[in-house]
Amino acid sequence: MSRQIKLILCPLNLRHAKIEHHAYQEAVEIAQRCGARLIVATVAPEIERNLNIYDSDKYWSEELRKFIKANPAEGVETEVVVRKGAVHRQIVKLADERNVDLIVIEAANPKIQDYLLGTTASHVVTHAECSVYVVR
Repeated sequence: MSRQIKLILCPLNLRHAKIEHHAYQEAVEIAQRCGARLIVATVAPEIERNLNIYDSDKYWSEELRKFIKANPAEGVETEVVVRKGAVHRQIVKLADERNVDLIVIEAANPKIQDYLLGTTASHVVTHAECSVYVVR
């Protein structure tokens, strides 16, 4: 018997999402098919390189909302979450805290063609308690 998917986590690197966002598209399609809720998350740096960003949480929340508005998840209840810290650890921690059923993540930086699986995706696959769907 297969497990029912009720909550999906889709972490996004918003710098790469402007180039490609296949994982987000897959997460939306899975959520639509399963009637699942979707958490779209990003992990902000602890210290912003851009000195014009004074409130990192607010800035990245707004950027996530803009992304979702430009790429709507029709018929899917969507939540936006911003975390700070090491990306790979924050994704696993969020998934554990929220009891996520599935993580849908990009395989690697879309600019790097040589890698089969990026370090973030590799860590998530290795350490997550739930299923992980890696999108290439």
